[in-house]
Amino acid sequence: MRRNRTKASCALALVLTLGGTLTGCGGDGGGGSGGKVSLRFTWWGNPDRAARTEEAVGLFEKRHPDIDISTSFAGFDTYKAKLATQAAGGDAPDVMQLDYRQINQYATSGILLNLGKHPELRTSEIDKGLLATGVVDGEQYALPVARGTETMAYDATLWRKAGVPEPTLTWTWNDWADAMRKLAASPATKGRVGSTDPGQSEDVFEIWLRSRGKSLYTKDEKLGFTADDLTRYWEWCTGLRKEGAVSSAEQTTQMDGTVENTPLGRLKSVADFNWDAPVSGYSAIVGEGLKLAPFPVGEDGTPGQYFKPSMFFGASAKTGHPKQAAQFIDFLLNDKEAGAILGASRGIPANDTIRQSVLPKLEGFDQVISTYQKQFEGKLKDPPPAPPKGDTSLQSTFSRDYDQVSYERLSPREAAENYITEAKAELRQ
Repeated sequence: MRRNRTKASCALALVLTLGGTLTGCGGDGGGGSGGKVSLRFTWWGNPDRAARTEEAVGLFEKRHPDIDISTSFAGFDTYKAKLATQAAGGDAPDVMQLDYRQINQYATSGILLNLGKHPELRTSEIDKGLLATGVVDGEQYALPVARGTETMAYDATLWRKAGVPEPTLTWTWNDWADAMRKLAASPATKGRVGSTDPGQSEDVFEIWLRSRGKSLYTKDEKLGFTADDLTRYWEWCTGLRKEGAVSSAEQTTQMDGTVENTPLGRLKSVADFNWDAPVSGYSAIVGEGLKLAPFPVGEDGTPGQYFKPSMFFGASAKTGHPKQAAQFIDFLLNDKEAGAILGASRGIPANDTIRQSVLPKLEGFDQVISTYQKQFEGKLKDPPPAPPKGDTSLQSTFSRDYDQVSYERLSPREAAENYITEAKAELRQ
């Protein structure tokens, strides 16, 4: 056939390379042979996502014998680095999978195709709030593939043994803090703290802000909070840490982005904040007691939590075949047969019709996530726009500055003012 698309070999290669770039699973990306249009399509993922994607690509090619799709995939960090290099060199793939934090940067840098100008792409079945997250300067540069939301994963067995009331949809941040104190103090938790210290997470801070009627960024891409807001948040976290309700600085700073190296993953806490899909990694650690709880709401009941696109599809502004790229993206998002093949391999589908057809067939932890998300239908506010350029760097700055607080090298006020100064400088770039 047109390219090396051997499912087993590609999946095995991903495992063996531990997320390395799979050069053997792509095509030449040229104009194709025999008059065919050739498109390059890249994404990040695991072997299951790869196998399902290849099957869907095969179906598309069967229906469109004049189009050849050359594919490659890798682990997220490797993929992100390679895509950045390709984009900088003017060689971005025709169709690409994108993260929420890449949209603004790539759109404003002229890397992404304006998909709103292509009638081949149907968007009527995608929630308008989710759809808006792929809009930059009034133009649709990326389309959401699936949705996710944040959660608090916890060991329900230990929680019940400690005699602490389980979380509800209406519990507040004060309720959460009281629960963490009680969990840490209970003999039933075997010396664990209640939760990972939320002070290091920009994601948790954003939900906390939204539940207080504020935002991480304004519509004109400025900071949506003040040094007073951040000081208040970090003082609250510091108090909980000093009480022993949340993880110590030594435990928190060992985190590396994997669930295994969180306090809960190391069996040092009872709970942890994360996005819903990655929480599946706790299943093998926590066991059958693993449950998902909603984020706390504000004291007036305002939810800060929101549905966020788990990823997007976009196309290169330099593709030689924009119409065919748009047709392919439309197929992946809106075709019922493609939806049945892809299932929840990229998250719970953003297309309303596809989601309703996929949900009854979900199994395992996909079903857990589906049930968790279902309770929020119609109850959450719209997601914020894609973060401005500089936010990826500021996530690291946020954690770094809080490390200074948790090791008591800076006060919450000093660290907050440092962060605000650096954030304003970064956002001016």
